[in-house]
Amino acid sequence: MRSSTVVIIPTYNERENISSIVHRLRLAQPDVDVLIVDDNSPDGTGVIADSLADKDSAVSVLHRTGKEGLGAAYKHGFRLSMDRGYTTLVEMDADGSHDPEQLGSLLAASQNADVVQGSRWIQGGKVVNWPFFRRLISRVGSTYARIMLGLRVKDVTGGYRVFTAHALTTINLDTVESHGYGFQVDMLMRANQEGLRIVEVPITFVDREFGKSKITLGIVVESLFRVTLYGIKGLPSRFRGKPRPETSGDTAESHATSSP
Repeated sequence: MRSSTVVIIPTYNERENISSIVHRLRLAQPDVDVLIVDDNSPDGTGVIADSLADKDSAVSVLHRTGKEGLGAAYKHGFRLSMDRGYTTLVEMDADGSHDPEQLGSLLAASQNADVVQGSRWIQGGKVVNWPFFRRLISRVGSTYARIMLGLRVKDVTGGYRVFTAHALTTINLDTVESHGYGFQVDMLMRANQEGLRIVEVPITFVDREFGKSKITLGIVVESLFRVTLYGIKGLPSRFRGKPRPETSGDTAESHATSSP
């Protein structure tokens, strides 16, 4: 019987990491399925992913024709997973920065939320092996997005998340324009606008040991541009005193105490 939960792992040149992360995930959450979305990695990641799927019926692979960005990969994975009947959909990086052993806390929180954000920047969350400059960029980026978009979530750019199928249907993926890492901000903004309940749970984020980060200056500029554009477009409704959804943006200082 198929699980109701699937972890979606986008990959591009992650041959050194994909086997380890899938192995750890399957040990930590044996009742959860895995969908690897590979963007035609030239280093052979897709071949390794196929081998993992051949050995484990809970693992499947979606091969895409080229590198189109993180957001495009997730949207494709979301649509396929919902077509397959999954009701809980998880975002997870392939590089080991998202601890599979912490997924249980996020899934537990999803029982009473539409979106669960694994957060580095709330009480109990932390970052390991990041230089000061990377921490600064992440925290400043999240703060800027919070102010511009009127969000209460403290880790706006984090990519360790759980969505219910209801949340993704409500957001309407066809309207999400961002393809790069700005996709993460875009999704939270739309979830907040729709009045969905967003909860943050503390996580430990560990910088990758193998391979290269996909973050580039162009990706950062795209994210800042879109946040600024969305913020300016949303100013009229904020100045009119449009009420904020009562249930959105719950931060996890209080929630973390009740999460396993």
